[in-house]
Amino acid sequence: MKLFTYWRSSSSWRVRIALEYKGLDYEYIPVHLVNAGGEQHQIEHLAKNAMAQIPVLEVGDVYISQSMAIFEYLEEMFPEPSLLPEDPVMRAYTRQLAEIVNSGIQPLQNLSVIQRLKSMDIDPKPWCQHFIRMGLLAYQDLSKACGGQFSCGDAVTWADACLIPQLYNARRFELDFSEFEYLSAIEEKLSALEPFINAHASRQPDAVQ
Repeated sequence: MKLFTYWRSSSSWRVRIALEYKGLDYEYIPVHLVNAGGEQHQIEHLAKNAMAQIPVLEVGDVYISQSMAIFEYLEEMFPEPSLLPEDPVMRAYTRQLAEIVNSGIQPLQNLSVIQRLKSMDIDPKPWCQHFIRMGLLAYQDLSKACGGQFSCGDAVTWADACLIPQLYNARRFELDFSEFEYLSAIEEKLSALEPFINAHASRQPDAVQ
């Protein structure tokens, strides 16, 4: 497998966590989102993902994009260790938490949105802070209802894979973390686990320190 990724892309980061957690070998192929106008817009990459986005997982002659679709593929092809709870309700909660980040936060603070806001002379920071805070508050409320040691129960799930990169982004946008002690406690436990250490943005070969 090959993963087309970028060190600080939260969508790519969550897929790296899933790959590491399942112990899967993959080739890391960096796609720089800024250089030369963004390598994701080059013809070669567009052939893999017409949305000009990452991550893209290459498996043989198949290209799978969108992190949630990649999660599903990995879970179906490599079911152990699972990143979904056995209980159907807890599975639904896990997917709900993951989607709070995936569709409720990340698209509203990603690079293309920030670039568009700047082109209209709008400061993106307050915009991003608003949507990140709103989403994380919702995430935290649901996690308190279904959580255990981690976001949803006592085992690592998709939700945790989505949470860690999003908290990193929240700090980049200088969000006030005084409201998120519960999530910070989960983050501390997850950050000590080897898959999360290996997948961290700072550990990637294209990382800028």
